[in-house]
Amino acid sequence: MALSAEDKIEILELIARYNHTIDAGDTGGWAATFTENGIFEAPDTTAQGPEELKRFVAKIPPGGRHWVNNVMIDGSGDSATASCYLHVLNVKEGGKTIVTGLYNDTLERVGGAWKIAHRKVTLDG
Repeated sequence: MALSAEDKIEILELIARYNHTIDAGDTGGWAATFTENGIFEAPDTTAQGPEELKRFVAKIPPGGRHWVNNVMIDGSGDSATASCYLHVLNVKEGGKTIVTGLYNDTLERVGGAWKIAHRKVTLDG
């Protein structure tokens, strides 16, 4: 069965929660957007599981603002994929672009809640 509109809204909220928590420096909240064995993969970085995820995000300097758009979601049942464009701004430097790229996600519904099982970040240029 295809994902419902409610599923897609919950996934959009998950993506927003990921961005809000990383920008706020909320390491526990950010790690909680992933499954128990969730993987964050970016150039030169891979973190898996809550403790590695928390250690990774704790190293990110404050002042970033993650913006995503053009979110595409597909899936059925308790599995989904999502992709979206990424634009990270430095709000302490007047909105200067830090990086742009693409998020590609594998998502799972765990205990009734959508979580990121694997997020791969591909940077532009």
